[in-house]
Amino acid sequence: MKRVKGLWNKTVFPLFLMILTPHVALIMWYVSVHCEGSYSVFLGHFAGKPFYTSIIELWATMRPPSQFSVLVLFGFSVWSVILMKLLPGKIIKGPLTPKGNIPVYVDNGFLNYIVTMATFSIITVLLKVQGFSPSVIYDRFDEFIATLQIFSPLFCVLLYLKGRYWPSTTDNGVSGNFIFDFYWGTELYPRIFGIDIKVFTNCRFGMTVWALLVCIHALKSFELYGFVDSMFVSAVLQLIYITKFFWWEGGYMSTIDIMVDRAGYYICWGCLVYVPTFYASVSMYLVQQPVHLGITWSSLILLTGILCIAVNYLADLQKQEVRGTGGKCLVWGKRPNIIRAKYQLENGKEKESILLASGWWGLARHFNYLAEIMLALCWTVPSLFVNIMPYSYVIFLTFLLIHRSYRDDDKCGDKYGSFWVEYCQMVPHRIVPLLF
Repeated sequence: MKRVKGLWNKTVFPLFLMILTPHVALIMWYVSVHCEGSYSVFLGHFAGKPFYTSIIELWATMRPPSQFSVLVLFGFSVWSVILMKLLPGKIIKGPLTPKGNIPVYVDNGFLNYIVTMATFSIITVLLKVQGFSPSVIYDRFDEFIATLQIFSPLFCVLLYLKGRYWPSTTDNGVSGNFIFDFYWGTELYPRIFGIDIKVFTNCRFGMTVWALLVCIHALKSFELYGFVDSMFVSAVLQLIYITKFFWWEGGYMSTIDIMVDRAGYYICWGCLVYVPTFYASVSMYLVQQPVHLGITWSSLILLTGILCIAVNYLADLQKQEVRGTGGKCLVWGKRPNIIRAKYQLENGKEKESILLASGWWGLARHFNYLAEIMLALCWTVPSLFVNIMPYSYVIFLTFLLIHRSYRDDDKCGDKYGSFWVEYCQMVPHRIVPLLF
């Protein structure tokens, strides 16, 4: 049984995901643009046909990479790398790794984001004066998907080889199973010419492109219909969330995405392809399916979403303040309940970390996940309930964060042992207070 489970976890499941996910990226675009945002219409197009024929026909609808898509993506990548190197920022340190390494970053993500979005706005105005528009990226988005689908796996092969033969730190290694090593990655913190790869893929590319695509979709909607309140509400909430992400980027460097996930297909392909095609799918859907909510519903949804963003930010800030002061602060007007959990590195050296069981973190061990799910629902609800397609992201996010909560609990249980057991007794609920 153990051998079967290992085969599933390290070969079958990773291989299944690597085969499935490229099709998902394509389907999101196809359903939004060619099927009126309806999965039912999409399935009807291929009903009664052999599966492989349907797949071939689906891929045939996508135009191949163009010189335009290659130049735009390459130019944006070079732009992002230049800003990473040149923009100022304070030096921050990530968490200590199991092998005793401490990653160091330049915290210039928010400035990078502001400069990029401001530059995009200026380019948009200049293009409009000349009779052009960045919305052409929406019109030719299949070319961009095709380009990313080719480039990203090749990039992951490079990361596999680098981690195996030229690692940046001792936090690297292989399992002997090529499929799993390629999928999961061979290196925790790879750097190429001083560029942190996970910062580039996760933040400078994935999250930044998400914001840019939301703006492009909103611009396309305005060009077609004028002001549409559903697009406005959804776009504003997404952009506030992404802005908050970059404001807090230093804290992101201590999350499970960075601390545990290696730089392989799972996280790097996901940020290069899956985030642009899947995370921005709600605004892409609203381009073809405009909805008029009215001032009352627009205001209610917008305010609820902003409240979710505020709760998410305050929860993260609360944990940072407690750890930054060593627990010598107030949480909701009281001294915080904390556990000083001791743990050992792989070299046997003992360390200590603070587990917070007060405030938002006294309600549930991963209360911030609930705020994220509710926020994603808020920027999706403006599409109403005609089709399930725009709800794909919030459904995916719910399962992702539930799964991540189990992963995080397992990681912390292994790391902190009896201290984590004590913490779970103090905070028994995982995500939803009193329920789960």
